[in-house]
Amino acid sequence: MATERAMNDATVIGVLTYRRNDDLVMAIPPLLREAATITPPATVLIIDNDPDGGAQAVVMPLADRGVRYVHEPEPGIAAARNRALREAGARFLVFIDDDMHPDDGWLAALVRTQRSSGAAVVAGPVLPEYEAEPDEWVHAGRFFIRRRLTTGTPLNVAASGNMLLDLAQISTYGVQFDRRFGLLGGSDHLFSRTLARMGAPMVWCDEAIAFDRVPVSRMTHRWILRRAYRGGNSQVLASLALCGSRSERLAVRVRATAGGCARIVAGAMRTVAGVLIGATVHRARGRRLVRRGAGMIAGAYGHAYVEYARPQPSAAMVIGAR
Repeated sequence: MATERAMNDATVIGVLTYRRNDDLVMAIPPLLREAATITPPATVLIIDNDPDGGAQAVVMPLADRGVRYVHEPEPGIAAARNRALREAGARFLVFIDDDMHPDDGWLAALVRTQRSSGAAVVAGPVLPEYEAEPDEWVHAGRFFIRRRLTTGTPLNVAASGNMLLDLAQISTYGVQFDRRFGLLGGSDHLFSRTLARMGAPMVWCDEAIAFDRVPVSRMTHRWILRRAYRGGNSQVLASLALCGSRSERLAVRVRATAGGCARIVAGAMRTVAGVLIGATVHRARGRRLVRRGAGMIAGAYGHAYVEYARPQPSAAMVIGAR
């Protein structure tokens, strides 16, 4: 009975990786420290999405410290996330990105909030750690500053970069990550929205802080604007994927087109105002708003922006085509 109870309370920290061995080397030690802070201690599961299995050499020497390696050759983050669901073998699965590291008490806070709330999903904040000082445009735009909420706040959408799943509850809903979004990004957005629609309780834990290492390569205007476009695009594609009828899809397309056009107009006006009055924040956020609106309109009419492109065709282009 004690063994069964321990398994029922077991926790696995799931890390998905694709050719980021240097990040893994930095990520695993703090995760092992966090794993030891709860009872029973958690284990760490590395899902390697590199077809060549390049992370194996980094992970396998740590097997005796509670780190498990699984190779998922099917391309796309959705396939890797679903593999983690299958491989966890525990009550709780905690996702954290391979380019993040946890604050002290991160794991205990997630588990504590789940136990007090009974939620199926608990999500926490992600704070940026810049590799170098951002330029004025990036700093003014606050592009890497994400939301903070009061612990216990109900959610209707959550990102998987810092997320606990109660697999005992998740399994009753039969929800997985949509493989069509595997190379697009946004599969976690659709996953959590689907759970919310089905009535799964999801809450915020503001004490469970993870830090996101932001490399110089992401602190460029081009990368930020491209990410804004993808965000608007994948949001609309997820909304289309949730539709059950032609009339619902038409309504989503109309709203997305109107909302996208409104963002483009508002963003353009804000950009011009920023130029005229010399306000960097308006120029930065105005340009981002324009790109997000453009992504929404593109998604409404069937274009899927493949952010994580690999040398193979993607089935994601047919989302919402019915």
